[in-house]
Amino acid sequence: MRRNFRLLPVGPRFTVPGYVSMSDLPPDISHDQHAVRRQKLAEMRAAGSDPFRANVATTHFSGDALKAYVEGQENTVPVTVAGRLVVIRDMGKSQFVKILDQQGQIQLYVKKDVVGEAAYVAFKKLDLGDIVGATGTLFKTKTGEVTVRVDRYVLVAKALRPLPEKWHGLSDAETVYRQRYLDVIVNPESRARLMLRSKIVSHVRRFLEDRQFLEVETPVLEATAGGAAARPFVTHHNALDVDFFLRIATELRLKRMLVGGFDRVFEIGRIFRNEGVSRRHNPEFTMLEVYQAYSDYRGMMGLIRDLMTSLVREVIKPADGSLKIKHAASGQDIDFGGEWREVKYKDLIREATGDAEWFARSEAEKIAKAEAMGLGVNPAWEEFEITNEIFSKRIEPTLIQPTFVTHLPKELCPLAKITPDDPTTIDVFELTIGGMEVAPAYSEQNDPDVQRQMFEAQAGEEKQNIDHDFLLALEHGMPPAGGMGVGIDRLCILLTGAESIRDVILFPQLRPGS
Repeated sequence: MRRNFRLLPVGPRFTVPGYVSMSDLPPDISHDQHAVRRQKLAEMRAAGSDPFRANVATTHFSGDALKAYVEGQENTVPVTVAGRLVVIRDMGKSQFVKILDQQGQIQLYVKKDVVGEAAYVAFKKLDLGDIVGATGTLFKTKTGEVTVRVDRYVLVAKALRPLPEKWHGLSDAETVYRQRYLDVIVNPESRARLMLRSKIVSHVRRFLEDRQFLEVETPVLEATAGGAAARPFVTHHNALDVDFFLRIATELRLKRMLVGGFDRVFEIGRIFRNEGVSRRHNPEFTMLEVYQAYSDYRGMMGLIRDLMTSLVREVIKPADGSLKIKHAASGQDIDFGGEWREVKYKDLIREATGDAEWFARSEAEKIAKAEAMGLGVNPAWEEFEITNEIFSKRIEPTLIQPTFVTHLPKELCPLAKITPDDPTTIDVFELTIGGMEVAPAYSEQNDPDVQRQMFEAQAGEEKQNIDHDFLLALEHGMPPAGGMGVGIDRLCILLTGAESIRDVILFPQLRPGS
């Protein structure tokens, strides 16, 4: 990829009279690399040189430069690359160094006889972490490594603080999350995982656009926190003098678009829920919501299966050419090309409890059974919540292979169609893979009167809030539709083998540092 900027050559102004090395500094400074680097910067500026440049005219990323090498044609392919110094090997009159950019590392060979004595002296005073640009030609070393023979270089940004632990990586979790920029410099696995997240999101977007879905954007600030049963964050708009909620879902806005004649819509958006933090929960997360008119929850089954297999095949690309990935926690292979089980929620509950008459039992009987299974029961819970605790704690973690859990209790979501042959359940599925819910989907409720009744039956603390404007929209007529939500962060946990949601979010929420 070319960037149309001019590389500024290194000239004599990088020769700084009186420039000292770390070994020449007084003891009270030499132990403090930050102070040493500050002194170097001061001396550069005193000599009329400012290392913080505006641009570098790169012609290649590192990976592209490596591919540009032509076997047997030494020093004939010109390149200009730029990146952070991460390895320095001093050979006396030459140096082999490596720089890191977006695509990875590439080696540079800097020789005094080529760049000139003044520039070479200045180069030897650079530190790990400094960012440089270099122009030269490609050759292969005796060890077979494609390398840039540097004709000229430029220091474009001086690193005033050292890389952590002398390039041996970050191990402190707090630093990994709080200073993510350091994490992605020194931890290759973290860097690769977060780059893979970007590719996953990009592929999801292209996949849906290829199927004629339109990407839309809906408000983050809402007058009513609807579309999910969750506690919202509240903020105040000064000019209007009203409170708004950070959205807890995009569902009700996207379904308004179905009313408006946008038959296939999706949004990949940030969602905010003022709830607990765990290995799978972050108060700010990314959700894909997709809606297709004239479809239903079964149409969404086909869509999510096609999407998941496409992601594994085209983004993850298992080395053996299969559609299998390793599930780190269980050690099992998850086979996206195999059978995707479909099973009713009630059947799973009956199996887990060993009770064919579970749904006819009294609340007291259900509490006793749940406690016998080692589950804590909140006295304020309703009967369906006791049942769902059994599903969440005893069933869901065991569903490693792709499983569509269908026909959930109607109390769990007021936005779906009631199952025609069982008025206690709704036409939905929860896709569970790797022991966690990845994607719920519904046959969307489009009867405004039934929707109002279901909202009113569920409204309450941390339950679905009633969005009267959405009900007004439904009265204008919404086509039948299938709708689905996919937690992008959980999807990335699954596909990258991450241990925690914090490992796939660039900047997870933390308590403010001291």
